[in-house]
Amino acid sequence: MKVLQGKKIILGVCGGIAAYKAADLCRLLVKEGAEVQVLMTRAAREFIAPLTFSVLSGRPCLSEMFGEEGVNPLLHIEVAQGADLLLIAPATANIIAKLAWGLADDLLTTTALAVTCPAILAPAMNVNMYNNPAVQENLDILKRRGWGIVEPEEGELACGVKGKGRLASLEKIVAYARKALFPQDLAGKVFLITAGGTREPLDPVRFISNRSSGKMGHALAQAAWERGARVLLVSAAQGIEPPWGVEYYPVETAADMAEKVLSLFPEADVVIKAAAVADFRPAEVAGEKIKKGDYKSFVLTLEPTVDILAELGKSKRHQILVGFAAETREPLNEGALKMKAKNVDLMVVNDVTLEGAGFGSDTNIVTLLRPDGRKEELPRLPKLEVAHRILNAVKELPRFKEKAEILTQKE
Repeated sequence: MKVLQGKKIILGVCGGIAAYKAADLCRLLVKEGAEVQVLMTRAAREFIAPLTFSVLSGRPCLSEMFGEEGVNPLLHIEVAQGADLLLIAPATANIIAKLAWGLADDLLTTTALAVTCPAILAPAMNVNMYNNPAVQENLDILKRRGWGIVEPEEGELACGVKGKGRLASLEKIVAYARKALFPQDLAGKVFLITAGGTREPLDPVRFISNRSSGKMGHALAQAAWERGARVLLVSAAQGIEPPWGVEYYPVETAADMAEKVLSLFPEADVVIKAAAVADFRPAEVAGEKIKKGDYKSFVLTLEPTVDILAELGKSKRHQILVGFAAETREPLNEGALKMKAKNVDLMVVNDVTLEGAGFGSDTNIVTLLRPDGRKEELPRLPKLEVAHRILNAVKELPRFKEKAEILTQKE
């Protein structure tokens, strides 16, 4: 779902070393289908040439308000009209101060005062500058006025000092842009989402697990956050960072996940069980590493783990429950049986033997099953797109609509 398709985005680039990263940011926005108009400050031109942005955006990069033949003297008004989003990255301490106090002495700041669309900035500067009370107070002023702030990251800065001040990842900035333009149709809802494959220890160095990467669950968490939901992510995924803006609860075993999910369940409106939870675990866990030379043969006794989805299905009250069925044989039949047995409101079924639908893939091929027998087959899509399609299906469930109508009547 290309939320940015056809959207007019003003990309403001300021004079910091991170200005070079704005070129890739421009490219990513264009790739998402946005129409990008770049505005550079004079200082930014000391770090990167305007021609770079002109080529990447496909339109002239603008910088000066006056002095250029044929330039509209009301250029800042012309640029601001019809804009869907103002995004400033990197945002320096200087531009943050100007915006906070309403100064307008160049094309970017005058345009910023003229826009009526959502506005986001991504600070990037030395850690001491960022922590300076003046900068923090100015950021607080902008937050109160409705500006979205994409917090900088910790790491080694251009000056060689380590600390908070690095420009946020470009993927994170693009995610904030999508959120700013996405209808907040899930605002006020709490989504509890599970992800990843659990690990069941055999000894201190070995475990039983599965091939789940957690990408689908994390995509669901990101999609729900983009649409305004409060997201509680319980994840056993290894090697991938949690999406931005979610409340993250890392777990390892099926027992860990069950404990955390059941404790969070009462406050959830929608639960999406995308995790691949182990069905069995070793009956005994060795305290020392099991040595190959100690055994001629080795018999492993397994015992069942708690069925989290079934427990939720038994105890749900107001919650909507979404389950996943990753199958290798008769997936639709197996998914339908699982949906009925576990009292699920929506079942997401996929055949993991298909190319582009298996564990670890960046895409998925799923069928959405409903208790009334209706099914919706989705083609192979990026997992974030699949996630949004699943959320659309959740919104169409009668119980979701009923709750939405009740909330509307109360308001």
